[in-house]
Amino acid sequence: MSDSHTALRSMHDLGLAAWFGGSLMGAFGVNGAAARIDDSTKRLPVASTGWARWTPVNAAAIGAHLAGAVGELVTESPRMAAQRGVGRASTLKTALTVGALAVTGYSRMLGKRLERGGMTSVEGVTEPNQQTPANVASCQRQLKLLQWAIPALTGALIVVTAYMGEQQKPGQVLRGMFGRANGLMHAPMAMGKGAARIGAMNAARRHMASSGR
Repeated sequence: MSDSHTALRSMHDLGLAAWFGGSLMGAFGVNGAAARIDDSTKRLPVASTGWARWTPVNAAAIGAHLAGAVGELVTESPRMAAQRGVGRASTLKTALTVGALAVTGYSRMLGKRLERGGMTSVEGVTEPNQQTPANVASCQRQLKLLQWAIPALTGALIVVTAYMGEQQKPGQVLRGMFGRANGLMHAPMAMGKGAARIGAMNAARRHMASSGR
């Protein structure tokens, strides 16, 4: 396999870019534009139609990103083992990915519930008014927060990805490998010192016991 892994990186980056950009545009563009419709009963249907059309594209983008991410994880596993800091960054990236997936899935579920609300009068896509049924209003209030959580999490993923890219520079790789090797060398010494201290304490206790103190 080529050292550049261009296909995997492209899938990873393009998928993540679409995931982040689509969620941000949806919150500002789709929801914002629908809220300006004069007829309050048409705001939810218009926004729901826009989100429904975007969902298959978003699913494909997420799938491409995950495939690229898994592929990169496999190909970069030797460097994770040899270079200090790469494992921690990878763990953080995985946690952010899982969080973004969970929020995206739950948001879509709430969006489907709003679709079933039909021609319901609302103040905005995520803001109820006095005529909005309680079940629809509850979904709207949750979506008001989640619509910003998705771009926040995927944006954080972009930042972590950029940081991990910096870790691949030759200077960073060397420092990380020396740091990992240093840690491995000092670990047995620290364990030996700890064992010596425990042994000395035990010997002191035995001496005090034999002296009748």
